[in-house]
Amino acid sequence: MDNDVLFFFGDRVDALPIYERLENAILTRIPDVKIKAAKTQITFANRRGFAFVSFNPCRRAKDRPAVWMTVTFGLGCRKESPRIDAATEPYPGRWTHHVMVGTPDEIDEELLGWILEAAAFSDTKGRIK
Repeated sequence: MDNDVLFFFGDRVDALPIYERLENAILTRIPDVKIKAAKTQITFANRRGFAFVSFNPCRRAKDRPAVWMTVTFGLGCRKESPRIDAATEPYPGRWTHHVMVGTPDEIDEELLGWILEAAAFSDTKGRIK
């Protein structure tokens, strides 16, 4: 793990095990992923960003777990699930989904399935068919 990722977590190092499980799962399932840590988010990208980690609260404070991070991914359609805290369509045919994750166990096949779908969507975005 590089220093930029560690810097991103700052005083929220208690969320690092959640992130480590997510990063490992993405890197073992998706080839040629680039990771870029910035001040406010970590981006996982192939041709474009397809998954993001942040501390943007997508739930009210009283509904958040003690330890958490938000995983965001973009798809060509809206997914319906009680796990998805928010979904918006910033552009036609582009849905952004936010999932608040509170434990490493929440990095499961359902969430990873959405992220795999987001990586495929990102990889084909902009290509001529």
